[in-house]
Amino acid sequence: MSVISADQFLQALEKPPVVIIDARGGADAAARYRAAHVRGALRVDLETELSAKGKDAADGGRHPLPKPQQFSEVLSKLGITPGSHVIVYDDKSGANAAARFWWMLKSAGQHDVKVVGATIETMQTTGIPFTSDESVRPDPVSYSFDRWNFPTATMQEVERASSDSTQMVIDVRENYRYRGEGEPIDLVAGHIPGAINVPYIENLSENGDFRTAEALASKYKRVTNNLQPQQVIVHCGSGVTACHTLLAMAFAGIEGAKLYVGSWSEWSRNGKEIAIGD
Repeated sequence: MSVISADQFLQALEKPPVVIIDARGGADAAARYRAAHVRGALRVDLETELSAKGKDAADGGRHPLPKPQQFSEVLSKLGITPGSHVIVYDDKSGANAAARFWWMLKSAGQHDVKVVGATIETMQTTGIPFTSDESVRPDPVSYSFDRWNFPTATMQEVERASSDSTQMVIDVRENYRYRGEGEPIDLVAGHIPGAINVPYIENLSENGDFRTAEALASKYKRVTNNLQPQQVIVHCGSGVTACHTLLAMAFAGIEGAKLYVGSWSEWSRNGKEIAIGD
């Protein structure tokens, strides 16, 4: 099970050992973590630990993957071993860097990784303890892997797939960004021609918590028209929230879709064709 509820998270906390990771993103993420985080949670930073930013987003996008050795060092500092039980959360029901951390750790070969598919408010109401106290850092360990195991797609592969009826490209950004009505982050608005829009927010219920595995299975079988997961490529703005949809699909038992890490941030900076509207 890749996604757990707040109740299941509380039960897991009562059965240590478990490594808890706070993966909230944003410019003030560190301050929000210091103000209140799950007791014992260790923080990871999207910008410096879950991506390896280059000088030009045209080459790999705004959040390119770090090298395996770099991520190995992050995991070693967190005290994570291949046998660790890891639970990660953010303040977007896993829609931000928690899903990215899940994708990276599972792609590194980790078996037991779960994302809390609930809002901070739901977690607090459930009784999960939050604190502003500094978490005790574990003794470092030696974690090592040499390649990402989950499938990814290059810009060239996405371009071929976008015009191939036997493949599907899913854009998980908000609809107004897909339609080209506005672009709050990247330089150009619009979408990859041929890509369909399935906003990641649809993975969540009205209260902001994750939908059930059954509901998500029904949704994505309908969306993909029963294509094999290997025929599906998922992207967003910079390869972060796309992981939320890959997480939702995995939760639904649909595993093997590809992540386009560069996503719109790369595509839109390389003179590629851009579509507007539906």
